[in-house]
Amino acid sequence: MVSRQIQNLIQRSKTTTHLLQFQSLIFKTSLDHDAEFVSQFVLSASSVSVHFTKLVFDSLPITPPLFAWNTIIRAFTKSSTPIESVRLFSQLQRVGLKPDNFTYPFVLKACGQCLMLREGGAVHSMIIKAGFDLDRYIGNTLLRMYAACGVIGLARRVFDEMTVRDVVTWSSMIAGHVACNYPSDAFKVFRHMKLANERPNSVTLVSLLSACTHLLDISTGESIHSYIIINHMGLDVALGTALLEMYSKCGHIKKAFQVFNSMHEKSLQSWTIMISGLADHGCGNDAISLFTEMVQTGLKPDSMSFAGILSACSHLGFVDEGQMYFDQMVRIYDIKPTMEHYGCMVDLLGRAGLIDEAYEIIKKMPMEPNSVIIRSFLGACRTHGRNFCLDDNLRKLLLKLEPELGANYILAANVSILSGFWNDAADLRVAMKQKGLKKVPGRSWLEVNSGCGAEVIIKDAVG
Repeated sequence: MVSRQIQNLIQRSKTTTHLLQFQSLIFKTSLDHDAEFVSQFVLSASSVSVHFTKLVFDSLPITPPLFAWNTIIRAFTKSSTPIESVRLFSQLQRVGLKPDNFTYPFVLKACGQCLMLREGGAVHSMIIKAGFDLDRYIGNTLLRMYAACGVIGLARRVFDEMTVRDVVTWSSMIAGHVACNYPSDAFKVFRHMKLANERPNSVTLVSLLSACTHLLDISTGESIHSYIIINHMGLDVALGTALLEMYSKCGHIKKAFQVFNSMHEKSLQSWTIMISGLADHGCGNDAISLFTEMVQTGLKPDSMSFAGILSACSHLGFVDEGQMYFDQMVRIYDIKPTMEHYGCMVDLLGRAGLIDEAYEIIKKMPMEPNSVIIRSFLGACRTHGRNFCLDDNLRKLLLKLEPELGANYILAANVSILSGFWNDAADLRVAMKQKGLKKVPGRSWLEVNSGCGAEVIIKDAVG
């Protein structure tokens, strides 16, 4: 009776403070010796604080039952430290318990999240020895683990060895090809999926739209959109976001905005992709308005959101607004600037001709600037004709980061001339000639037809 009352109270707990209060009560009543109670406690407490639950878990006077192990291993896969799941799995084996068909998918997921291929392979061997290799759920998780680790060949081997496949299996294989940068092969898998009479779901279509985005294949993307409409598939957050990203990346920003406005529910990612898309397509004012609207809805912008809005300010030349957003990001939202944020600020100030201010940003960066930032800065010096006698470190760093890019030598030489260092400019051109480097002329491309045949596969498969 007491056990049930305490368990009901724990289920209502919302904070770690509540759990701390119950911890002393559990010890006093010796409920920590009750295996069934321990399992229920771990189940309830891990949803409040998995790290606190682990502390209690490690201090138990009994060996927790397998259900409790599975629960906390699963909880850590959803946390910021999934590697703890792998460690707990090793600990589970040391105490003499045997993993079951629920344990393996959780630890495989953690291996994939942590890119622990060797450990994942070892778990795979254990699965075969335990006779769980024909378990469809384990097989699905196994192929996702290998794909997450970038080994699509092993994922394919697992897929081929599965005697029973469901829509999750096919969708995982398609997503794996996209994640491993084989988007064309994702459509081939989809064709075989249709031949197997397996109907795609929204998760399948999200991966196919991602493949279209990688290939910049607007025709196939539009075919998928038509399939969604014809089959009355609602635009959930994931599917709607994938669709608007596809249109945005393929240059159809108006269609992307139409999809965005038609979504009944939007995530932070949805807003961020739309803001970045507007900024990339020269609709800076719309991007700023949308960012303001997003904040007013109560969503808290993240690092990617600020990268999008800073890019918009850069394209528009809104120096004051850009500096305001950068300051808000650091002071109000406590977001540590990344290389991309610093790059946006250098580009913003450089475009505006504020060379000294841009250089100050570079000097204050906590990390070494990348080649994109250096080129942006040196290009601004050249564009605005500034006789900027900076130290030679930036030019040397650019050539160190990308020593085989002829355009870098030309840029460095032009800036050297601007600064009056004619001998340096001559040396750079000689070095470029000795290396056999040339400045590659700018190029543009257009799509004449769908080279990968993806649109044909989609129309044949879903038509």
